Amino acid sequence: MGILKGKKILITGIYNSRSIAFGIAQSMYYQQAELGFVCQNEKISNKIKDLVSEMKSNFILSCDVSNDENIKKLFFNVSKVWKKFDGLVHCIAYCPKKYLNGDFIDNITRKGFNISHEISSYSFLGMVKECRKMLNSFSSLVTLSYLGAKKVVPNYNIMGSAKASLEANVRYMAYTLGENNIRVNTISCGPIKTVSSYNIKNFNKINNFHHSSSFIKNLITAENIGNVASFLLSNLSYGITGSVIYVDHGVNISSTNSV
Repeated sequence: MGILKGKKILITGIYNSRSIAFGIAQSMYYQQAELGFVCQNEKISNKIKDLVSEMKSNFILSCDVSNDENIKKLFFNVSKVWKKFDGLVHCIAYCPKKYLNGDFIDNITRKGFNISHEISSYSFLGMVKECRKMLNSFSSLVTLSYLGAKKVVPNYNIMGSAKASLEANVRYMAYTLGENNIRVNTISCGPIKTVSSYNIKNFNKINNFHHSSSFIKNLITAENIGNVASFLLSNLSYGITGSVIYVDHGVNISSTNSV
């Protein structure tokens, strides 16, 4: 029996077959979860229909998470299918490309700071704020972070600050939702080639550093992330909340190299 059998899980952020969210969806489907999907807009929703068709999803919805009314509408539409559900996977992040290179201080603007934090950090909190009453007891919520939240990674810039904010939110959300037996955790992923990662200047250099500093000399894959996410959404992880789980072959504790 799959470890997620009987659980209804909402997955956000699939863009294409390279998306980490897609790897997570594949793992969760294999573990017999019932899945629903949320994309940025209808164009992307239509684009991924064939991609997720084998997963027999009940719905693919779209939501602009920068708008509170859109988030309310999203969960109103979810409630038409699921009155209650058991898990949310948040794979949403955004920063305009021009802020992901060069001098961190000179390049940043108030607008760039706000957009990066709003989409990459607040969106998780905003979605949970709206669906809180729809979550079953012993639900589990997972979001994605990166090493740049706690260490300087050249050109990651304001996204490091946004991911640090996200990780802090996870801790306070875990504290607040603990009384409802709801767990909240973060997976800090090793670098994976996705549409978003290509916006980071010298991403290949970051990838090469990761490989040289890894204790295990294999590439991190979306499947690796997906399997850990499945564990965190399952009953097997009841003892874990408010944590950052590193899936990076040990790079976060390595001192063998510098980027």
